[in-house]
Amino acid sequence: MSEPERPVALKHIHLDPVGGIAGDMFIAAVLHAFPELRDGMLAAIRSAGLPPEIDICLEAHRDHALTGMTFAITGAVPAAGGAHHHRTFSAIRQQLQASTLAADVRAEAIAMFSLLAGAEAQVHGMPVDEVSFHELGEWDSIADIVGAAFLVCQLQATWSVGPLPLGGGRVATAHGSLPVPAPATALLLEGFDCFDDGVGGERVTPTGAVILRRLGANRSRDGGSRKLLCNGTGFGARRLPGLSNVLRLLAFAAQPAALARDRVAEILFEVDDQTGEDLATGLDKLRAHAGVLDVLQLPAFGKKGRMTTQVRVLANPPQLEQVCTACLEETTTIGLRYQLLERVILPRREQALEVDDMRVGVKAVTRGAAVTAKPEADDIAVVGGGQAGRDRLRRRAIDAFGDGETR
Repeated sequence: MSEPERPVALKHIHLDPVGGIAGDMFIAAVLHAFPELRDGMLAAIRSAGLPPEIDICLEAHRDHALTGMTFAITGAVPAAGGAHHHRTFSAIRQQLQASTLAADVRAEAIAMFSLLAGAEAQVHGMPVDEVSFHELGEWDSIADIVGAAFLVCQLQATWSVGPLPLGGGRVATAHGSLPVPAPATALLLEGFDCFDDGVGGERVTPTGAVILRRLGANRSRDGGSRKLLCNGTGFGARRLPGLSNVLRLLAFAAQPAALARDRVAEILFEVDDQTGEDLATGLDKLRAHAGVLDVLQLPAFGKKGRMTTQVRVLANPPQLEQVCTACLEETTTIGLRYQLLERVILPRREQALEVDDMRVGVKAVTRGAAVTAKPEADDIAVVGGGQAGRDRLRRRAIDAFGDGETR
């Protein structure tokens, strides 16, 4: 099946579980915020083997306070795979593996089911492959997980979630009446912030817990300023007393990489009585000093109209004294000036690549939403073939870096 166009690049999505979270609430909230993903998600669910007599209902909804969407499986819902509805994890995994789902969605859906099976196996003391999902084996829950997997793969965002309502009381399951949160759900929610708002019932379902665990959402929102791109509201099936049973989604757009700021020491001095050959040697030794960031030499006129060389050295402030000593040792200057400066730098990193059986270092700099790269001149210089050979290796190194960035 063809991949739909991905939505605008996201930095982060935060989930606000006002009423709680379930698989259908998650899907409804995402599609309310990103309606362009609707058709692709519906096609993915169908390709997982959903019988044609089952309808997928996605509708606008409102309660006493909010508007949003609901997601539900309606119609005559046969048990997945026939009359016997206690399906094992291994059977569901085989069904998904045999489906025509896109590879990334298939892997994500199987990973979600694997998390749930592992929690159930630990709670009930049985092998993972023998876990029977009972309630989770029905088509509506398979649709929830496959739909959620599709949306997660499309959005490619980082996630967080607010404190989760614990709920209370008991829930009827195939294992009998169990406390809320159900044991497997509680296991999946370990590490998440929870609170009791006094409203009982099952507020976080097993599918909701699996999605949160898989997303790695058990953390607070990142600090700093950001641009709110859109928001969505997904309603659950229950009515809660005096409270909207909704999951709210806040999607933040990717921002250009923040400019880094730090301090550097600038050292200035002039040289007018050292041969050019020896000065070049001394400045090369300065560039190799651990505390030196850069060395620049400029022509200037000194006393009595004599030509002189002005040298500017950028150094790490903690190593300023050692660098000053090195400047005095490697040149004939008899005095230095220095000052501490604030500077702004773009995010940067270095990467070593194998290109044409050669090791080529590439320096990459993030400029807004783009990344520019430049190979190390020393690595390019050793290739044969003259200027054309160096230029060819330079282009191949940049192409190889670009391929690595997009994988």
